[in-house]
Amino acid sequence: MNTVDIRHSQVEGGVPVLDVAGVLDAHNYEQLEQTFDSFFDRGIYTVIVEIPKLEYISSAGAGVFIGAAGKAQANDGNIVVVAPRENVQEIFDLLGICHVFPVVESREKALEVFAVR
Repeated sequence: MNTVDIRHSQVEGGVPVLDVAGVLDAHNYEQLEQTFDSFFDRGIYTVIVEIPKLEYISSAGAGVFIGAAGKAQANDGNIVVVAPRENVQEIFDLLGICHVFPVVESREKALEVFAVR
């Protein structure tokens, strides 16, 4: 079975950073969904998600990002995704996800997105 590894930390200023690695699909997308919900339950709606080690994402996994971005944006926050692999970026492009939330190449760029708000 494919697995996803989700670790979290935070940057200066308290913005949470999720590091998502492995495979995010219909078998394990709920892990990421629950992680986002744990932030939202605490009133945290600004999250950086670093995914250079995410090898594969299914439409179910992509749906988690779309849902989380919608909830974050409805509460004056956002999800910023950092450094997707080419194959993951292709899925995002195919689904039009790049129009839902920012996708940037570095943590520094993600912090800049939040700084201009």
